[in-house]
Amino acid sequence: MADTNTNISAENRKALADGLSRALADSYTLYLKTHNFHWNVEGPGFQGLHNLFEKQYTDLAEAIDDIAERIRALGHYAPGSYTEFAELASVKEQTQKPDSKSMLRELSEDQDTVVATMRKVIKTAQEADDPASEDLMVSRIQAHEKNAWMLRAHLA
Repeated sequence: MADTNTNISAENRKALADGLSRALADSYTLYLKTHNFHWNVEGPGFQGLHNLFEKQYTDLAEAIDDIAERIRALGHYAPGSYTEFAELASVKEQTQKPDSKSMLRELSEDQDTVVATMRKVIKTAQEADDPASEDLMVSRIQAHEKNAWMLRAHLA
């Protein structure tokens, strides 16, 4: 763990890093699943879904970097292995090849799962008086809620 000058207590930085690590694990697992579905989607809506999934996994790739860097700014190490992500994540991997409707449903539910994880981090950030972590989670929640809406629109 590196020294940091955030004016946030060591105890609060640890709590924040733990919460952000769960958000990172959820985001990375969702990134991997979305990329998997991008590669393997089939059916009449193939092109639209292929493009939608690509847009969403590209957004997630940037987000996971931001979350990991925030953990580092708080003086902690970011998890970075599949083993760590599997232990921390609420989002579950998909090893099967579901049909496109199941992909949409699963990804939209996973977006909601990530939002729930991030809402917990916001509470921790508010208690720690850490507007940087709070702002990061608020902006990510906005992205995940929009992504969930777009996914669900294909199910209507």
